[in-house]
Amino acid sequence: MGITLSDVARRHLTLFEEVTGANGVDCVQEADRLLVVVARGGLGQAIGPRGRHVQAFEERIGQPVRLVEDAEIAAEFVANALSPAAVYNVTISENRDTVAYVEVASEDRGVAIGAEGRTIEAARTLAERHFGIDDIQLI
Repeated sequence: MGITLSDVARRHLTLFEEVTGANGVDCVQEADRLLVVVARGGLGQAIGPRGRHVQAFEERIGQPVRLVEDAEIAAEFVANALSPAAVYNVTISENRDTVAYVEVASEDRGVAIGAEGRTIEAARTLAERHFGIDDIQLI
C-alpha cells in the first residue's frame, strides 16, 4: 500500500531524521500533535537517551510527537501503534470491512484507548494508511 506524503510531511520527516538520526517512514499531522512512523528497529534511536532526541524534535516543531514503529505485517503494526499497552493478540478479519480485533490486558485497556480515545484513533489512522485496515476493535 503506497503512502502519499505532503510537502509539509516530507519536511517534517527530513527534520526528524536530522534531529534524531532515525529513519522516518510516515508523518501525519493531527490537530495538536504529529504522528511519526519510524523505520523498523529505529525506535530506540528516535527516542534517544532519556528521550533527548524526540524531545529535541518536539522543541524544533513546537508540538508533541507520537512515535510508532513500522512493521512488515499488519498485526504487528497495530500492536506497535497501541504501545505501550500490553497487546496479547491481533486478529485481522477481512469480511465486508477489514477489522483488527485486538486482545489487550484488561489493566491496559485505558492505555490502548488513550485520553479521549487519542491512542486508538491514531492507531486507526495509521493502520488504514499502511495496511488498509478499516477499524480497530479492542476485545
